[in-house]
Amino acid sequence: MLVSCWSPKGGSGTTVVSVILALLSARSSAAGAVLADLTGDVPAALGVAEPGGPGLVDWLGATTDVGDDALSRLEVDVGRGLRLLPQGGRDGGALVGMGGGVGRADRLAAVLAADSRPVLADCGNADRAPGRELASGATLSLAVLRPCYLALRRALAAPLRPTGVVLVTEPGRALQSRDVEDVLGVPVWAEVPLDPAVARAVDAGLLAARLPRPAERALDRALTAVGR
Repeated sequence: MLVSCWSPKGGSGTTVVSVILALLSARSSAAGAVLADLTGDVPAALGVAEPGGPGLVDWLGATTDVGDDALSRLEVDVGRGLRLLPQGGRDGGALVGMGGGVGRADRLAAVLAADSRPVLADCGNADRAPGRELASGATLSLAVLRPCYLALRRALAAPLRPTGVVLVTEPGRALQSRDVEDVLGVPVWAEVPLDPAVARAVDAGLLAARLPRPAERALDRALTAVGR
Protein backbone atom coordinates (compact mmCIF):
# COMPACT_ATOMS: atom_id res chain seq x y z
CA MET A 1 0.00 0.00 0.00
CA LEU A 2 1.19 3.50 -0.88
CA VAL A 3 -0.20 6.18 1.43
CA SER A 4 0.43 9.77 0.38
CA CYS A 5 0.17 12.77 2.67
CA TRP A 6 -0.21 16.21 1.17
CA SER A 7 -1.69 19.57 1.97
CA PRO A 8 -3.33 22.31 -0.07
CA LYS A 9 -1.75 24.89 2.24
CA GLY A 10 1.68 25.08 3.85
CA GLY A 11 2.19 24.79 7.60
CA SER A 12 -0.47 22.14 8.13
CA GLY A 13 1.88 19.52 9.60
CA THR A 14 2.10 17.20 6.60
CA THR A 15 5.70 16.12 7.22
CA VAL A 16 5.13 15.32 10.89
CA VAL A 17 1.96 13.34 10.08
CA SER A 18 3.85 11.43 7.36
CA VAL A 19 6.72 10.61 9.73
CA ILE A 20 4.45 9.39 12.53
CA LEU A 21 2.39 7.25 10.13
CA ALA A 22 5.60 5.76 8.74
CA LEU A 23 6.99 4.98 12.20
CA LEU A 24 3.72 3.34 13.25
CA SER A 25 3.62 1.31 10.02
CA ALA A 26 7.21 0.16 10.53
CA ARG A 27 6.41 -0.89 14.07
CA SER A 28 3.47 -3.05 13.00
CA SER A 29 5.04 -4.60 9.88
CA ALA A 30 7.53 -7.45 10.11
CA ALA A 31 9.13 -6.22 6.90
CA GLY A 32 9.37 -2.63 8.11
CA ALA A 33 8.18 0.38 6.14
CA VAL A 34 9.43 2.95 3.64
CA LEU A 35 9.06 6.72 3.81
CA ALA A 36 9.43 8.63 0.53
CA ASP A 37 10.49 12.24 1.02
CA LEU A 38 9.51 14.68 -1.71
CA THR A 39 9.86 17.78 0.47
CA GLY A 40 13.36 17.41 1.92
CA ASP A 41 12.14 17.96 5.49
CA VAL A 42 11.87 14.35 6.66
CA PRO A 43 15.48 13.86 7.92
CA ALA A 44 15.15 16.95 10.13
CA ALA A 45 11.79 15.75 11.48
CA LEU A 46 13.31 12.34 12.24
CA GLY A 47 16.37 13.88 13.84
CA VAL A 48 18.81 12.11 11.50
CA ALA A 49 21.67 13.41 9.38
CA GLU A 50 20.84 14.66 5.91
CA PRO A 51 21.62 11.83 3.43
CA GLY A 52 24.42 12.90 1.12
CA GLY A 53 23.81 10.62 -1.84
CA PRO A 54 21.28 10.65 -4.69
CA GLY A 55 17.58 10.41 -4.05
CA LEU A 56 14.12 10.62 -5.56
CA VAL A 57 14.78 13.89 -7.38
CA ASP A 58 17.74 12.29 -9.13
CA TRP A 59 15.70 9.21 -10.09
CA LEU A 60 12.82 11.35 -11.34
CA GLY A 61 15.05 13.71 -13.26
CA ALA A 62 17.30 11.09 -14.84
CA THR A 63 17.79 11.73 -18.56
CA THR A 64 18.89 8.13 -19.17
CA ASP A 65 16.86 4.99 -18.54
CA VAL A 66 17.16 4.24 -14.82
CA GLY A 67 15.59 0.97 -13.75
CA ASP A 68 12.95 0.58 -11.06
CA ASP A 69 15.40 -1.47 -8.99
CA ALA A 70 17.54 1.65 -8.57
CA LEU A 71 14.98 2.97 -6.09
CA SER A 72 15.81 0.29 -3.53
CA ARG A 73 19.48 1.27 -3.73
CA LEU A 74 18.54 4.82 -2.78
CA GLU A 75 17.03 3.72 0.54
CA VAL A 76 18.68 4.81 3.78
CA ASP A 77 18.17 2.92 7.04
CA VAL A 78 16.99 5.41 9.67
CA GLY A 79 16.29 2.84 12.39
CA ARG A 80 13.17 1.38 14.01
CA GLY A 81 12.43 -0.69 10.91
CA LEU A 82 12.06 2.41 8.74
CA ARG A 83 13.83 3.00 5.44
CA LEU A 84 14.00 6.50 3.96
CA LEU A 85 13.86 7.33 0.28
CA PRO A 86 15.48 10.78 0.51
CA GLN A 87 14.67 13.71 -1.70
CA GLY A 88 18.27 13.90 -2.94
CA GLY A 89 19.59 16.29 -5.55
CA ARG A 90 21.85 19.21 -4.67
CA ASP A 91 19.22 21.51 -6.15
CA GLY A 92 16.39 19.14 -5.36
CA GLY A 93 13.98 21.74 -4.05
CA ALA A 94 14.26 23.77 -7.24
CA LEU A 95 13.71 20.72 -9.42
CA VAL A 96 10.62 19.67 -7.50
CA GLY A 97 9.32 23.23 -7.43
CA MET A 98 9.68 23.59 -11.20
CA GLY A 99 7.94 20.29 -11.85
CA GLY A 100 11.01 18.21 -12.68
CA GLY A 101 10.43 14.51 -13.12
CA VAL A 102 6.69 14.75 -13.75
CA GLY A 103 6.95 12.29 -16.64
CA ARG A 104 8.31 9.58 -14.31
CA ALA A 105 6.14 10.36 -11.27
CA ASP A 106 3.39 8.00 -12.42
CA ARG A 107 5.97 5.23 -12.67
CA LEU A 108 7.28 6.07 -9.22
CA ALA A 109 3.77 5.76 -7.78
CA ALA A 110 3.30 2.37 -9.44
CA VAL A 111 6.62 1.00 -8.16
CA LEU A 112 6.05 2.21 -4.61
CA ALA A 113 2.47 0.91 -4.55
CA ALA A 114 3.72 -2.53 -5.62
CA ASP A 115 6.27 -2.74 -2.78
CA SER A 116 5.55 -5.54 -0.32
CA ARG A 117 6.18 -3.14 2.56
CA PRO A 118 3.89 -0.27 3.56
CA VAL A 119 5.09 2.92 1.87
CA LEU A 120 4.30 6.40 3.14
CA ALA A 121 5.02 9.49 1.06
CA ASP A 122 5.42 13.08 2.20
CA CYS A 123 4.21 14.83 -0.95
CA GLY A 124 4.11 18.37 0.43
CA ASN A 125 2.00 21.02 -1.24
CA ALA A 126 -0.69 19.84 -3.65
CA ASP A 127 0.23 22.58 -6.13
CA ARG A 128 3.72 21.21 -6.70
CA ALA A 129 4.90 18.45 -8.99
CA PRO A 130 5.93 15.66 -8.80
CA GLY A 131 4.39 15.29 -5.33
CA ARG A 132 0.99 16.02 -6.83
CA GLU A 133 1.34 13.18 -9.33
CA LEU A 134 2.62 10.76 -6.71
CA ALA A 135 -0.28 11.60 -4.41
CA SER A 136 -2.81 11.08 -7.18
CA GLY A 137 -1.39 7.61 -7.90
CA ALA A 138 -1.40 6.48 -4.26
CA THR A 139 -3.56 3.71 -2.85
CA LEU A 140 -4.68 6.09 -0.14
CA SER A 141 -4.41 9.86 -0.53
CA LEU A 142 -4.64 11.82 2.74
CA ALA A 143 -5.04 15.58 2.84
CA VAL A 144 -3.59 17.06 6.02
CA LEU A 145 -5.65 20.09 7.05
CA ARG A 146 -6.17 22.54 9.86
CA PRO A 147 -9.86 23.32 10.61
CA CYS A 148 -9.40 26.64 8.86
CA TYR A 149 -11.72 28.27 6.32
CA LEU A 150 -8.79 29.25 4.10
CA ALA A 151 -7.35 25.71 4.15
CA LEU A 152 -10.76 24.25 3.35
CA ARG A 153 -11.15 26.61 0.39
CA ARG A 154 -7.73 25.58 -0.89
CA ALA A 155 -8.58 21.89 -0.47
CA LEU A 156 -11.79 22.32 -2.44
CA ALA A 157 -9.89 24.01 -5.28
CA ALA A 158 -6.90 21.63 -5.19
CA PRO A 159 -6.05 19.59 -8.29
CA LEU A 160 -6.28 16.44 -6.13
CA ARG A 161 -9.28 14.79 -4.55
CA PRO A 162 -8.24 13.00 -1.34
CA THR A 163 -9.39 9.61 -0.14
CA GLY A 164 -9.62 11.02 3.35
CA VAL A 165 -8.48 13.79 5.66
CA VAL A 166 -6.18 14.00 8.65
CA LEU A 167 -7.49 16.97 10.60
CA VAL A 168 -5.04 18.79 12.88
CA THR A 169 -7.49 20.21 15.41
CA GLU A 170 -7.06 23.48 17.27
CA PRO A 171 -8.96 24.85 20.27
CA GLY A 172 -11.46 27.57 19.50
CA ARG A 173 -11.97 26.77 15.83
CA ALA A 174 -15.54 27.03 14.55
CA LEU A 175 -15.10 24.33 11.92
CA GLN A 176 -15.47 20.73 13.03
CA SER A 177 -14.72 17.40 11.33
CA ARG A 178 -18.33 17.11 10.17
CA ASP A 179 -18.01 20.44 8.36
CA VAL A 180 -14.85 19.25 6.60
CA GLU A 181 -16.54 16.02 5.55
CA ASP A 182 -19.61 17.86 4.25
CA VAL A 183 -17.54 20.29 2.17
CA LEU A 184 -15.01 17.83 0.73
CA GLY A 185 -17.25 14.77 0.55
CA VAL A 186 -14.61 12.45 2.06
CA PRO A 187 -14.20 11.07 5.59
CA VAL A 188 -11.93 12.47 8.28
CA TRP A 189 -9.69 9.49 9.01
CA ALA A 190 -8.06 11.01 12.07
CA GLU A 191 -8.27 14.06 14.30
CA VAL A 192 -4.81 14.93 15.62
CA PRO A 193 -4.76 17.55 18.37
CA LEU A 194 -2.36 20.42 17.90
CA ASP A 195 0.16 19.58 20.62
CA PRO A 196 3.21 21.64 21.65
CA ALA A 197 4.87 18.35 22.64
CA VAL A 198 5.10 17.45 18.95
CA ALA A 199 6.96 20.66 18.10
CA ARG A 200 9.29 20.16 21.07
CA ALA A 201 10.04 16.58 20.01
CA VAL A 202 10.83 17.70 16.45
CA ASP A 203 13.00 20.58 17.64
CA ALA A 204 14.98 18.22 19.89
CA GLY A 205 15.33 15.55 17.19
CA LEU A 206 13.40 13.10 19.37
CA LEU A 207 10.17 12.57 17.44
CA ALA A 208 11.08 9.00 16.44
CA ALA A 209 12.10 8.08 19.99
CA ARG A 210 9.23 9.79 21.80
CA LEU A 211 6.05 9.83 19.78
CA PRO A 212 3.60 12.16 21.56
CA ARG A 213 0.78 9.96 22.76
CA PRO A 214 -2.25 11.95 21.48
CA ALA A 215 -0.89 12.05 17.92
CA GLU A 216 0.22 8.42 18.12
CA ARG A 217 -3.20 7.21 19.26
CA ALA A 218 -5.09 9.23 16.65
CA LEU A 219 -2.94 8.14 13.72
CA ASP A 220 -2.73 4.53 14.90
CA ARG A 221 -6.53 4.41 14.80
CA ALA A 222 -6.42 5.78 11.25
CA LEU A 223 -4.03 3.03 10.15
CA THR A 224 -6.21 0.41 11.77
CA ALA A 225 -9.26 1.78 9.95
CA VAL A 226 -7.58 1.40 6.56
CA GLY A 227 -6.16 -2.03 7.36
CA ARG A 228 -2.59 -0.70 7.70
